[in-house]
Amino acid sequence: MLWRKRTLMLMAIDVVLVNLAAFLSFYIRFEGSIPSEYTLTYYHSAWAATLIYLAVFYVFGLYKRLWQYASTGELLLIVFAATVGTAATVTVVYFLAPMRFPHSVAALLWFTTLFLIGASRFAWRIIQENVFTPHVPGSQRQVLVVGAGDAGVVAVRELKNRNYHEGRPVGFIDDDLKKQHLQLMGIPVLGTHKDIARVVKNHNIDEVVIAMPSASGEVIREIVQITEKTGVDLKILPGVYDLLSGKVDTKEIREVQVEDLLGREQVNVDLEQVAGYLAGETVFVTGGGGSIGSEICRQITRFNPGKIVILGHGENSIFDIEQELRTEHPGIEIATEIVDIKDREKIQLVFERYRPGVIFHAAAHKHVPLMEKNPEEALKNNIVGSFNLAEAADKVGVKIFVLISTDKAVNPTSVMGATKRVTEMIIQTMDKRSKTKFVAVRFGNVLGSRGSVIPTFKKQIKKGGPVTVTHPEMVRFFMTIPEASQLVIQAGAMAQGGEIFILDMGKPVKIVDLARDLIRLSGFEPDVDIPIKFTGMRPGEKLYEELLTAEEGTSATKHKRIFVAKPSPVETAKLEEIIHTIREQGTYLSKDEVVELLQTVIPTFRKQTAKAVANQ
Repeated sequence: MLWRKRTLMLMAIDVVLVNLAAFLSFYIRFEGSIPSEYTLTYYHSAWAATLIYLAVFYVFGLYKRLWQYASTGELLLIVFAATVGTAATVTVVYFLAPMRFPHSVAALLWFTTLFLIGASRFAWRIIQENVFTPHVPGSQRQVLVVGAGDAGVVAVRELKNRNYHEGRPVGFIDDDLKKQHLQLMGIPVLGTHKDIARVVKNHNIDEVVIAMPSASGEVIREIVQITEKTGVDLKILPGVYDLLSGKVDTKEIREVQVEDLLGREQVNVDLEQVAGYLAGETVFVTGGGGSIGSEICRQITRFNPGKIVILGHGENSIFDIEQELRTEHPGIEIATEIVDIKDREKIQLVFERYRPGVIFHAAAHKHVPLMEKNPEEALKNNIVGSFNLAEAADKVGVKIFVLISTDKAVNPTSVMGATKRVTEMIIQTMDKRSKTKFVAVRFGNVLGSRGSVIPTFKKQIKKGGPVTVTHPEMVRFFMTIPEASQLVIQAGAMAQGGEIFILDMGKPVKIVDLARDLIRLSGFEPDVDIPIKFTGMRPGEKLYEELLTAEEGTSATKHKRIFVAKPSPVETAKLEEIIHTIREQGTYLSKDEVVELLQTVIPTFRKQTAKAVANQ
């Protein structure tokens, strides 16, 4: 086999080098003439070193390394192996040789072996970089790397690994004044981010690569705006968001995306804790064909569930995620159920059939303007549908029930938000009388989900505009789909029962800024190439969203991105009454009646506001 031939070749080279090291250690010690009384000691040293070093090198795995990618880790490995080998050789020779082994020879043996073995190994990397990757002057794009740190080194190495086919790095940009006028990997630091325009012009730069994974969204946005004015191409070393989905390698350079401008640190999931409650369990995911539901399904596959049951109302989306999971995870049992969560009998039947251990409830009507026009459907689906699920979970003894909620449930002004707040109340009420741990997870908008602003903006930009924004001061919290899904799963692992978990959404983002960023990233200038049009706030919308009511407050958890809202009192009798009313009259309720009904459990959901909305 090839690896055996390679190992034998390396061993043969090491035999020569170890014997040369043994000879040089005696030759240098005795200044070119080995005394006759030390000749036998030299011979003992040579054969002992040969056998011992080869054995030690094999045990330390030196023959299993790809030396063309050698780094400091491999260098330390050689140092350890040479040290152990030298100590063993000196010990053996001490007992076998007729003459005492000179201490200076031992030190020289260690040094010469380390030098020769290290040089032979790193020669592979030198040959790889300078012989098999020759310089082709004038044929590559000139690349400027923003960030002279570890990520910058990764970016440069990636360009080299691609044989410079996609560009040749000519300089770094870094705001650290201590790095100015110095070189990294032979490439100079040419200035700070304020010098980007000058450097691009003076060095004929064709492309800028951002390699700053720890930079904030504001910093990335500023660099993007500066770079776009120069007219050169712009790319970024992927960070948090691509890594979460597992779609790319850390060394892959790609186009800048709007998610990068949010600049939030990576989500770290406690794999051991999560695997502990999902491993071997039958896991239900309602709304499994939706953006969040389908991503939860993907994330669950990492934790060895016994079975994933995907529940949904739309057959096409359920079919798509089922086929994806079956293809990518053939070892995991997948089941699907086309079911309407408003169908109480069918829900109970499905729960009895599978008897799940964990439920992630992501099914909901979520579009604010649509639910203002169809408030009775929001009541039936979000409130009664959720109650049906919670009731069935209690009957079959589900261990953990996780509701996906929204920041729009806090001080709601929309019917959709009010129904989700009522759903949170149902979860807290059920937890008090059930052995099932019922919890809710509350977060804001999800980038890229169906009907969210990003897909809408992209369609408008593709058509040439205008990009429509409801109000210049409107702000929202944002997360990516994988980020939100992972935190939801982590919250389930932390469930004690009755909590409303609040996800740390970072800083809120102005919708108009998001629109401008996306226009720029699409290669256009806002209000020049693509106009932005303000259309006015829609029914049920707020200028800003909140994650907490004034009464709730939060307490920290051991996960720094997840907090717990203090439970607020719920009137169980009124809650049961509203559920009964919806079941009996839901389809026939007028808009005013819907508002009055919601006000019985949410007094702050003001009738006059809702009436004004309903008449628009």
